[in-house]
Amino acid sequence: MHYYCLGEIPPKRHTQFRKPDGSLYHEELFSTEGFSDLHSNLYHCNAPTQIRQVDEPYSVKPKLIHDKQLKPRSLMGFQIQPEDDYLKSRKPVLVNQDCSISLAAPKQSMTDYFFKNADADECIFIHRGEGILHTMYGELAFEYGDYLVIPRGTTYKLEFKSEDNRLFIVESYSPIITPNRYRNKFGQLMEHAPFCERDIRKPQNLNPKDEKGNFLFYIKKQEMIYPYHYQNHPFDVVGWDGFVYPYAFSIHNFEPITGRVHQPPPVHQTFSSRGFVICSFVPRLFDYHPLAIPAPYNHSNIDSDEVLYYVDGDFMSRKHVEHGMISLHPGGIPHGPHPGTVEKSIGAKETHELAVMVDTFRPLLMTEHAANIEDQSYYLSWLED
Repeated sequence: MHYYCLGEIPPKRHTQFRKPDGSLYHEELFSTEGFSDLHSNLYHCNAPTQIRQVDEPYSVKPKLIHDKQLKPRSLMGFQIQPEDDYLKSRKPVLVNQDCSISLAAPKQSMTDYFFKNADADECIFIHRGEGILHTMYGELAFEYGDYLVIPRGTTYKLEFKSEDNRLFIVESYSPIITPNRYRNKFGQLMEHAPFCERDIRKPQNLNPKDEKGNFLFYIKKQEMIYPYHYQNHPFDVVGWDGFVYPYAFSIHNFEPITGRVHQPPPVHQTFSSRGFVICSFVPRLFDYHPLAIPAPYNHSNIDSDEVLYYVDGDFMSRKHVEHGMISLHPGGIPHGPHPGTVEKSIGAKETHELAVMVDTFRPLLMTEHAANIEDQSYYLSWLED
């Protein structure tokens, strides 16, 4: 990310910054990876450390299926049933040491509590729904097709405008960043990148809430949820600046990279982390070599597991695709287009597919939630009819 400032801040950090009544604002350094990486400075009306009560924690550790069968998988994501509560609606389906992939269908806004993920950055893809992400950094309006990237440790609330919401959530145990090859040595996105800073929506409408009371936080740490009661409203920030903050990016603003022949998946990369990448497949023109085959070639996943979350549109390489479907192609075996789709793709001029891909560099394990929505016959779908 790049530098951003919102609200009122003093001319120099770590110096006196006083309220109209003469008392001091409370500065908070919000830093990542100790003091050696990105950080922001926030100025609170009240100390952010005043705890009233700590309740008993409870586990949210996913129940894993230790299935060693090496085979393609398909999960019917929209079979995840809606739940009223946002946290209860989050159902982990695929996990490893670097990330956790969840599906969620919350029906209600977070009205009586706040949430903080102290373990992981979150990338929430909005498949259905719209609303506002409320944080101590300000507000971010969101809608269909948005990625919400929320740094770990950010206290937030999600406000939904309706009960019809579908979310695809990736938690990363290392920072989610834009790919290094898109940025110059100063961090600016370069001309060849498929998006630029103008496409990234930053927090707005900083409305500090100088309120005291009993504010319930649910803090996630090491697969436990810790209920904390704080004395002060967390969104009491009058100003902040720095490089750490939540932001939104619409998949519809991803500019596809095309060529005379079929381009490999890295041209679709949108975000990066230490153990995986996130890619965006968007409507685009097909290859324009006179003998081009638009459908992707068969390829072997030797070093990574490939997860594809189908959002919308038509997919020229696959039959029987449903909204919210997840395919998992594990490292070690090849995969490719379904029978008949290669010939069918020849001569096609464009595709209108919309999908999110997560490629992990360590194997993913399925959870019980995944097993409940799996299409057991998926691995047979490459046989000729």
